[in-house]
Parts: sequence; C-alpha cells; structure tokens
Amino acid sequence: MNNPVFKNARMVLPGEVVHGCLATSAGRIAALAAGASAVAEAIDLEGDYLMPGFVEMHTDNFERHLMPRPKVQWDEMPALLAHDAEVSAAGITTVFDALGVGDADLDSLRGSTWHKVVATLDHCASHNLLRADHHLHVRCELPAPNTIELFAPFDGHARLSLISLMDHTPGQRQWENINQARTYFTGKKGWSEEKFQRQLSRSAELQERYVAPHRAWFVDYCQRHGIALASHDDTTEAHVAQAHAEGASMSEFPTTQQAARAARERGLLTVMGGPNVVRGGSHSGNVAASELARHGLLDILSSDYVPASLLGALLRLAGEDIVSLPQAVAMVSSNPAKATGLHDRGRIEPGLRADLVRVHLTKQPDGTQHGMVRAVWREGQRVL
Repeated sequence: MNNPVFKNARMVLPGEVVHGCLATSAGRIAALAAGASAVAEAIDLEGDYLMPGFVEMHTDNFERHLMPRPKVQWDEMPALLAHDAEVSAAGITTVFDALGVGDADLDSLRGSTWHKVVATLDHCASHNLLRADHHLHVRCELPAPNTIELFAPFDGHARLSLISLMDHTPGQRQWENINQARTYFTGKKGWSEEKFQRQLSRSAELQERYVAPHRAWFVDYCQRHGIALASHDDTTEAHVAQAHAEGASMSEFPTTQQAARAARERGLLTVMGGPNVVRGGSHSGNVAASELARHGLLDILSSDYVPASLLGALLRLAGEDIVSLPQAVAMVSSNPAKATGLHDRGRIEPGLRADLVRVHLTKQPDGTQHGMVRAVWREGQRVL
C-alpha cells in the first residue's frame, strides 16, 4: 500500500494519546482523527500504539559492528547494513551515526581513517539500500594528537549535522573514578593493565598539549559551517559555562545533577542514555538519567550503545509516572529532531513525514510489560 491508512491505533500525539485513525499521502501524514476509519483497506493496528519514528542522535552501534571485538575489523558494507537493520528494528527512522575521530591508541577504530566508511554510507544511501535516514555525528576526542587529521573525510560532507567535543582523560568528567576507567578500558577495549597504566601516564601530557587548540578549531568549524555543537560528559558548572560560551546547544551525558541544572539554566538541552534508564543507573557510576527526569532536567534520550533501549527507556519513564507517555516519546522523537534542525519529522501531525512505529505491549514472565516494535514506516513506506 503506497499511501497506507491506519485504524484502531492509539496515536501518541504531542500532549495526548488518541484512539483513532491516520492517513498518509506522498510520504507525509495527510490527516488523523479520533474514532474509526471508513477506508476498507486500512491497516488495523488492533489497539497498538502508533508513535512517531524515533530520532537517534548519538549511537555507537555502527562502530560496534565495524569492530565487534578489539582489533577485529569488519567490512564496511555488511557492518553498515547490519547496523541499519538493528536500528530500524528498534523503531529508529532517523539515525545520527556517531563516529569517533582521534585516539592516541593507533590500534583502535577511532585512531583509523574513516574514508571507506563514509564512502560506503554514501553508496548504500544512493542505491536505496538503507531502511533508516542516516546522518553523521562526529565525536572529536580533543586530547588525541590525530583528531583534526582524522576529521578530513567528514569536512564539508552533506550528512554532517552534529559535532560533539570529548575529553576522556582518566580522572575527570566521565572517568573521574579511575577504577571505573580501568574496568572499561581493560574490558571493552581489551587493554592489558600495563597498557592502561602506560596510557594513563601519558594522558595529562596529551590533555595539556592538545585540548585547547583542538577545541578552538572545532568550535570555529561549527560556527563557520552552521553545524550543531554538543558538549560531552559535563561534570561542573564551569564545563557547561564553557560549552555555552562556545555555542553548544546540547549537553550530552552530564555526569552530575549540578551540571544538568546548569545546562537547563543556560538553555542547553540535556541528552542522557537509554541504557542508563533501563539499567536504573549509569554504568560509569555517574548521575542516573531517571533522577534528572524527576527534576525536569532531561530533554533527549539516546540509545548510546543499545538501540532497543530507546523504547525500553521511554516506557519505563512513563510506566513509573516520572513523565507522561507523550513527554517520554518526545524525548526520542520531536526533541532530538528539533535539536538537530530536522523540523519535518518527530511528531504525528499533518504535513510532517510519515515516519511511524507500531508498538505492541506484551507481558514478560515476571509480569512486567515490555514494548515490542511490530512495524516501521519511513516516509510512508514500510521498512520493517
């Protein structure tokens, strides 16, 4: 059905949930109404939720498929297609592939060139091989000597819409707790204790030498090219104040409530991870996303390293009455769409893109509810 019509749907609209029907035309939402549909061939959603397609602005999932194990490189096209299928199955219709540039460890993915990856993304998109609409979010590791050099494939690219500035120097921001940093680098990265200690001993020197000039370079780049800028792992009010002065519009994964509150006061949107909500806290020992939501300090949810966490997180926030269901859905749709300048999507409203997700609620063996993505449409075309 080229212009699908839906009936018997619980439509999650801005501010309310309406049981009714929705019609599409030429890839856009044409009309919606409460009650039944008179269109005989309308798709019966059997009372399932119909949500706007999720907008994922920060996911490491593509990187995970490119390097599924430390030092194990995967071919670009199968990695991209697997990543695309996974995010689509999670209800994501617009994805910002977060690719990190810069790493003092040359064995890492982020210490390598991205030319073939970017070329593969362009090829697959131009041949209509992708389910989701893909954009680029470049994560710049400021203390790395090669960050600007490795940014070259993204310079001037049409898909580049977001840049975030990172400093993962152990002892501050995300890795204020050195033991948490050790667990991460020796576990996920596969470093030996000797390598961790060696990198740790170099980290202060690299931070002192490269952070300030690299930060200035990327801030200037964003201002000249009109690229959205985000800070990363803000811990103090000073971190947020600096980001605000540089023109950042988002604070990604603030590690403290103090930083999140400072971001709100300065008009920066706060982004937190869906896994943080689903797990009930941060894997790094930092502030819980649900706590920020309870204080009205959470604007956007990112799936971070688990695409399916978007749906799980929004249902948990709504299920625990921390926010309403429309507010939770906005955190994964309209809010990230607005933050990245995509004003044609993110809400179920006439005239916007028919990016839609059918969500069915089912009970788990323990009696709790679980959300299941049953179907996904992008611009009115079913992709799952």
